[in-house]
Formats: sequence, structure tokens, C-alpha cells
Amino acid sequence: MKNAINWFEIPVKNFDRAKKFYEQIMNGEIQVMPHPEFKYGMLPADMQNGIGGGIVEGPGYEPSDKGSLIYLNGGDDLSVALAKVEKAGGKILLPKTSIGGNGFMAHIADTEGNKVALHSMK
Repeated sequence: MKNAINWFEIPVKNFDRAKKFYEQIMNGEIQVMPHPEFKYGMLPADMQNGIGGGIVEGPGYEPSDKGSLIYLNGGDDLSVALAKVEKAGGKILLPKTSIGGNGFMAHIADTEGNKVALHSMK
């Protein structure tokens, strides 16, 4: 097994609002994907060599601040992404925190009510 995670989906209630939020904090475009039942957008990722995921609005997808915690790539310096969170309508729940040789992490609430984490090496 190469990775423990193959794919992730972040449930949203308002696709356009969530798309704008994630584009701002991840500094990249969400690619809208056609789907017969859902609104679906893929977060920036190297799909040839990495793990990707998306935001999805539709029946059965409910945002939550409980349950599994997804760590998104916070870029080269976590401070840059964190500086965008509140301006984009989110909230910082746990500020930038050192995890020693593994870099830094932070927890945020997105515009939809999901608790999501960010990680970077500095």
C-alpha cells in the first residue's frame, strides 16, 4: 500500500461560497467537474503523483466539525494560508502550532461548518 488515503471529499452546503473559500486559502483554482446529481469541484492537486480530493454539495453530504480530520497542504509557509482564512469567511480554531520535525499544523472552520486542518513544514 502506497498511501493510507486515496481520495477525500469535503461536504458543503453552498458550493460557490465553499469554492471561493478554498480557492483563496489554497491559492489555486477549484476545477468544477460535471456530475449528474452533485455539484463537485476538485481541489488543486498533482493527480499523477499525489492524493486529491474535492468539495461536494448534494444529498447525503453534510458539513461537520466532528469526525475525521483532513489535513490539507498549507503551502510552503502555513502563515500565508492562515492569513487568508478569516478574510475568506472562515475561522482559525487552533493557530499555527509546531509539531517538531514534522512542521506545523493549524485547525480551521471553513465557511460551511467543517473543521479542517492545514499542514506545512514552516
